[in-house]
Amino acid sequence: MSSGQQPLTAQATRLKLRTAIGRYGQTAALRDGRTVPDRAVLDHVEVEPIGNAFPVMCRDLAFDVSEMSITAYLTARVYGKGFTALPVFPLPVFPQPHAALAVATASGVTRPKELEGKAVVERAYARTVGLWVRGLLMHDYGVDINTVTWVGVEEEHVPEYAPDAPPNVRPRFGAGMAELLLGGEVAAGIAVGAREGIAPLIPDARSAAIDYYRRTGIYQINHTVVVKDTLLQAHPWLGRSLYRAFAAAKQAWLDGGPDTSPAIELGLPGNDPLPYGIDANRASLEALVRFAHEQRVTPRRYSVEDLFPLAVE
Repeated sequence: MSSGQQPLTAQATRLKLRTAIGRYGQTAALRDGRTVPDRAVLDHVEVEPIGNAFPVMCRDLAFDVSEMSITAYLTARVYGKGFTALPVFPLPVFPQPHAALAVATASGVTRPKELEGKAVVERAYARTVGLWVRGLLMHDYGVDINTVTWVGVEEEHVPEYAPDAPPNVRPRFGAGMAELLLGGEVAAGIAVGAREGIAPLIPDARSAAIDYYRRTGIYQINHTVVVKDTLLQAHPWLGRSLYRAFAAAKQAWLDGGPDTSPAIELGLPGNDPLPYGIDANRASLEALVRFAHEQRVTPRRYSVEDLFPLAVE
């Protein structure tokens, strides 16, 4: 059992929490019981892939504690969905967003600026990868993202957002992303996946991502962890207990000697590939809230503290 965690005794007196958390090395100790939150016990629900938990949490509050797309959390805050995030970020991705943008090799598009006036397909507009890609295009490549038509093939996790999306967002629910791209209906795609005839738009994405981080301090964060507001209000100790448990589980994983080469390559503080907490992620979180407002995912620019109001560190 991780240091600092109380022995799991008198389970009947502990707060039982229905949880949906992805299967990662950094969460394994939570899932198998080696790390236990103070005064709580986690009842894990298997959701595969973990992204399937996001819409049901946003629509039905299906879990007490859930991993969550960070942009779904942003839109959930706008529409008062009844949960609050901990500054726990179990799934940053490298070298996205540089590696996520692809074109058909037959399209003739060779530079990001050439996307202006064209269409780009993605899963949905208010999804995390698309947010980071648009921020990169806008700020690093000078692309006017308002001239691009953003084609979404899936519904938003927070359905109330759809009517408020920008006018250059177009739904094509159920369409195949690769098929739209290879058929010439769109000029590019975000997170389409590898396939013959499809190539990255940004060459040597890894080197480009390393340069981007060293210039900006921005490291893409994909997911966070949210807790029902009713539970946080009823149990003021709960947020800190959960945060410490997630941090202890991550430390148990780090103690096992995982591959941390991306963190070393980037020069992340402490060579920690998964920094938790606000201060360690300030540049990335500030970029996130700026991009979200610029792209009309949120109606105003939130502060980082608006999104992570709990004193848990």
